[in-house]
Amino acid sequence: MNDLEYKKQILDPKSASFCGAKWYNATIWLGSGMTTSCHHPLPHKIDLEAIKTNPSAIHNTVQKKQERKQMQCGDRPKGCEYCWKIEDINRDNISDRVYKSKIFSNESLDEAHKADPNTDVNLKTLEIAFDRTCNFACTYCNPAFSSTWANNIKRQGPYTDMKTDGRNHFTHSHESAEPYKKDETNPYVEAFYKWWETDLHKSLDELRITGGEPMMSPNLWRLLDWIETQGDKMNPDMTLAINSNLGAKQSIIDRLKTKLKKFDKFELYTSCEATFGQAEYIRDGLVYGDWHSNFLHMMVDKVPRAIHNMCTINALCLESLPQLLEKMVWFKSASKVYGPEVNFTLNILRFPSFQSPLVLPDDLRNKFKGDLVKFLTSNSKWLEGMEINQTQRLIDYLDVVKTPHSGAAEQSKLQQDFKAFYSQYDKRSGKNFEKTFPIIGEWYRGI
Repeated sequence: MNDLEYKKQILDPKSASFCGAKWYNATIWLGSGMTTSCHHPLPHKIDLEAIKTNPSAIHNTVQKKQERKQMQCGDRPKGCEYCWKIEDINRDNISDRVYKSKIFSNESLDEAHKADPNTDVNLKTLEIAFDRTCNFACTYCNPAFSSTWANNIKRQGPYTDMKTDGRNHFTHSHESAEPYKKDETNPYVEAFYKWWETDLHKSLDELRITGGEPMMSPNLWRLLDWIETQGDKMNPDMTLAINSNLGAKQSIIDRLKTKLKKFDKFELYTSCEATFGQAEYIRDGLVYGDWHSNFLHMMVDKVPRAIHNMCTINALCLESLPQLLEKMVWFKSASKVYGPEVNFTLNILRFPSFQSPLVLPDDLRNKFKGDLVKFLTSNSKWLEGMEINQTQRLIDYLDVVKTPHSGAAEQSKLQQDFKAFYSQYDKRSGKNFEKTFPIIGEWYRGI
């Protein structure tokens, strides 16, 4: 059954807005006590009182329960706008609620659809971040998710003259994202371990650890120690996945390989969406050659059974995204020799809005859309169905969608913030936008 048939036959009969992720999937930032059902809706606060008696409340929040009821009735939760925009293109585009539902059994989805929305549910897939410790400061990230970003703001002060950044990504160090210092007990982390030791290690089909950079967090190694000594208690089919920028010291990467050498259900998620200097500009701290080498060595050493590259589609990456995707096709061919499965996802950035691909003028969007059409035409035979769908939906997105999200500022104001941000970014980091991005740079110069 292809993705469109799945949507029509499995999801739509339940309701026009049903998504299994609202019940069985979560992203939880334990450092700050925030949660959401996947990486698209904005996170919301976990009730600190509720987790004292019910550790599963790090997922089963009042807000999620209200949104479950909406989905059972066919109403669209506002926070899930990413999927509604994709579906409203009306070209049979596949939104992420399909991908995030089809990983669960039809029986589980039926149970969720019929259940009392106020029932506490055990997760099947979970992404957690223990803290924001990170060695990178990617342009589209911010101090809430990166300690390097936070230190940059503390050291050099806030970015100024930003008119459209209503969420204040770059104006302060977001200390609320790290309310508990390294020598203090974090109740959200402890709630996770209580739930993990009672139910989660048995119910989870996948545990995915993100950050920051997880390899820099002591809690990753605490969890891996538990798995090493008590892993026989876990769901034997559980996948352990780790998000990594693959930019840690070699000794740390080698430690991870050693720790997981015998765990045959480990999968690696990494991130890159451009090549060479453009990738290094977008992801400050990245050395592209090191990322490429570590990616290949992970394959050669056969530590993960799969490597997934998550591309965050922002305005800057479009110049060299097709070349990066060509490289992914090369990695996919190499996987036939070395073993680990390789694939990519294209995740369209909405926040901060001024970095969205929709900030670009029509002529550039059309050019980059054409580049992607050429890539897809030449390489579709090597791609998975999901990769083809995600590439096509990006092409359609560049063609049809006009605003990154509801409430976004008009394009001219986003473009002014685009110039204000990157001109300050260049001065702070010693980079040069116009030299790094010759195609976009010509337009950028005239803003």
